[in-house]
Amino acid sequence: MKANESKATKPAEFLLLAAKEAQKGMEKNHGGPFGAVVVRKGKVIAKGHNEVLKTNDPTSHAEILAIRRASKKLKTRNLSDCDLYASCEPCPMCLAAIHWAKIKKVFFGCGRDDAAKMGFCDKKLYDLFRDPSLENIKLTKIKVDECVSLTGSWRKKKDKKIY
Repeated sequence: MKANESKATKPAEFLLLAAKEAQKGMEKNHGGPFGAVVVRKGKVIAKGHNEVLKTNDPTSHAEILAIRRASKKLKTRNLSDCDLYASCEPCPMCLAAIHWAKIKKVFFGCGRDDAAKMGFCDKKLYDLFRDPSLENIKLTKIKVDECVSLTGSWRKKKDKKIY
């Protein structure tokens, strides 16, 4: 960690670090103008910037990468004692990852409307989660015994770990 990162103590200062991370990714043509920082007890644990173009992986969003790195560094999937700072409002996919990581506080610098003005429009995804009938993705549940039996197998598993 760089010396200037450990001095950041206010949300705006952590958001500035997220913005710098986004700028770094943009300059390297790794992906869109998005950066994120995971902070625990006032210290930066992990950073990430959008790497969708670098990796050809549509899930390589800044928030996802920062969460992965923080989880690896802290050796836990539970980041409930961490906050996330993002240069832009997290998309629905990133919000889901934030939920699964149990992060309680998220701060962001610009909103979804700002992202849309840059050509990154997640409106369809936001709408999908508000009302699935608005999207052209057809969700169909089909009962397959092997899929259903997994729930029973999981319940009976002696060494399972709930997460």
